[in-house]
Amino acid sequence: MDEARIPRHIAIIMDGNGRWAKKRLMPRSAGHRAGMKRMIGLSEHIFDRGVRCCTLFALSTENLSRSKEELDGLFALLREYFPENAEILRAKNITLRVIGDRSLLPADVVQVIEAGEKRTEGGTRGTLVLAIGYGGRQDILSAVNKAVRAGKEVTMEEFSSMLSEGDLPDPDLLIRTGRELRISNFLLWQAAYSELYFTDVLFPDFSDKELDKAIEAFSHRERRFGKA
Repeated sequence: MDEARIPRHIAIIMDGNGRWAKKRLMPRSAGHRAGMKRMIGLSEHIFDRGVRCCTLFALSTENLSRSKEELDGLFALLREYFPENAEILRAKNITLRVIGDRSLLPADVVQVIEAGEKRTEGGTRGTLVLAIGYGGRQDILSAVNKAVRAGKEVTMEEFSSMLSEGDLPDPDLLIRTGRELRISNFLLWQAAYSELYFTDVLFPDFSDKELDKAIEAFSHRERRFGKA
């Protein structure tokens, strides 16, 4: 495929882990584990396709209202998989970054995240962003408060730079798995002109082939950005 038809930045709402487990009469924790493994494999394939940046919506601010049991399981997965995945990304020259409100996370999970970010600093092949404890409205509000503290009116470009992905290009393609047809408080400002792709496939079953289908669909879109 022509490189010009490959999105520079793909964002993915990884939805359907719980329903994947329920269909198999398994606990929700099994679905989250399957989703974590798929996330790791999928991120490798994304950069092999020539994508420069990928943002994965792993845990929203709203998700943090779920049961303590489910959240404890999610945090345990981060503790288990984050160091190993960071090492894989370091070896592949990919920078790992986490966006979201870290004050909402357990202190030891924050330490694991920060160690992974430091381990992969300077990767030049691409950037993998995990949104953990993230909300698009909260991201915008934080940028507004930065602008207020600056004490001046700001341009669109200046405001964009105050967002959590201010140094990265906006997503060209936003994918949501799991059948739902909304973007659920994810990258609200940045996704203004993203091409949207929805699939019924639950995230643990979102294979490399399914990603390729999304990229193929993107390659046939005509992006005019409001122009004639």
